[in-house]
This record gives sequence, structure tokens and C-alpha cells, in this order.
Amino acid sequence: MNLTKLKLPKILAQTNRPSLDFLFMWVGLIITLFFVMIALFSPLFQSWGWLQDPTEFLSNPIHQPPSFDYLFGTNRLGYDVFSRTLMASRVAWQVVILATALSMLIGVPLGMLSGYLGGRVDRILLFIMDTIYTLPGLLLSITLAFVVGKGVFNAAIALSISYIPQYYRVVRNHTVSVKTELFIEAAQAMGASSWTVLSRYLFLNVIQSVPVLFTLNAADAILVLGGLGFLGLGVPEEVPEWGHDLRQALEALPTGIWWTAFFPGCTMTFMVVGLSLFGEGLNQFVNPKLRNRS
Repeated sequence: MNLTKLKLPKILAQTNRPSLDFLFMWVGLIITLFFVMIALFSPLFQSWGWLQDPTEFLSNPIHQPPSFDYLFGTNRLGYDVFSRTLMASRVAWQVVILATALSMLIGVPLGMLSGYLGGRVDRILLFIMDTIYTLPGLLLSITLAFVVGKGVFNAAIALSISYIPQYYRVVRNHTVSVKTELFIEAAQAMGASSWTVLSRYLFLNVIQSVPVLFTLNAADAILVLGGLGFLGLGVPEEVPEWGHDLRQALEALPTGIWWTAFFPGCTMTFMVVGLSLFGEGLNQFVNPKLRNRS
């Protein structure tokens, strides 16, 4: 009887932990899908007249507080904060998906080649990736943004470089452990080429953690993009972007004009939280060690 009482709290903790992670994952997924819907339908809403043109400012009063006509108010130039906040989610998704896709397309093949071939190729790639990984991501993105200039694709390039080593290290470590398995040795003994082993037998076994890393990098990329926009880099000034709008709101914030900074900042934070919750919850299900930990 006493043993049952002692074991009961541990059993309850083990049964409640996955359900809590499952709840967090679904909350993050709902938030993420909400911003996906905004990004997809905001141009349609603008064509229907529900959203004002985010680049139009001459016909609007400046520093108009939130009202029925301007739900989030207007900023110091007369831009409608509501339309720019919603349309900025579309720009954020464009840059983030491009940046993470580019880093994944480069980091995953290099990690597989490095882990499978080993030797000098592995040492050279490890040195290059470790060198990039030691540099602060924001500082590296700022430096590259100065070089490549402004634009959605250029901002994606500036962000993607700092994420390549993460995909490389994860895939390379998995490849090193999987290539010693019996089914890999059997394929090699049957005369399978290196391309066949990499594409048919290794690929699906080493990318299990890539979707998790994709979501977590997407959350980080939104913050870095906001930092670039705050510094006047990233996308052009006329393109709606949360970091750039926050930079414009700083001058009016001490005078009590709070809405120009509050709504873009909260929206960016909300999107980052959603992606982070979804990524962390997904990680609990992809990684058995984390899922079974009490």
C-alpha cells in the first residue's frame, strides 16, 4: 500500500507530461496557422477594400489613435498601422521560409556528405561550419545585409548563412551514427553506390529532427529580421515590416503615442511564441528520449 502511494505521483507525472507537451504543440500550431491565414488572405482583403493599402499615407491623418476608422491608429507619417501590421506577416513569412529553406538545402546535403565520407572532407567542412557557428547570428546577418543590400531575397540570404551550420551539425551527427547500422553495411556489400546509400537509405533516417529545427529557426529568423528592420536594413522602407515600424515608433513613444509600437511589437512576439511552442512540442514527439523523460 505504501509502495503504491510512493509510485503514484511519478506515474501521474509521466502520464501528464506528454499531454501537456501535446497541448503546447497544438496551441503553437493554431497560432502559426493563424498567421499563415493572415499572410495568405491579407492581399485578398486589401482587394476587397477591407484593408487599406499599407503604402498609402498621404490621405490619412498622422498619429490618429485607434478608432473605428483606423483600428490600430496611424503613425507619424500617416500609415495605417492595422494594414501594415497584417501585411508585415506576409513579408515575414516570405523571408523566413526562403531563409530556412536555403539553409536547409545547403546544410542537409553537406551534413550527409561530411558524415558519410568522413576523412579530410569531414574535417574541412567541420572547420568551416564551426567557424560560421561561432559568429553571432545577428552580427553575421547585419554584415551580410550591408553587402547584399535590401530586398526580400537578399534579406533571406543574409539570414540563411547563420542557420546552415545548425542543419549541418544535426544531420552530420545522425549520419555518423546511422552509417554503421547493419542495413547500411548490407547495402554497401551488395554494391550500392554512395549516391544510392545517401538518397535511399540514409536520407529518411537522418532528417527526423530537421522539421523541429525548421520551426525553431523560423522563430529566431523573425526576431533577426525585426532587428535588421529596426536598424534600417533588410527590406526596403516602403515594404511593411515590424522591425522598421518599431523604429519609426520610437520617436513618438515618449509623447504617449503607444499604439504605433504596441501592435507591431505584440504581433511579432505572438508569432514567435507560436512557432516556438510548436517547435518545442514537436521536439517532444520526434525525440523519444525527451518524450520518455519523467
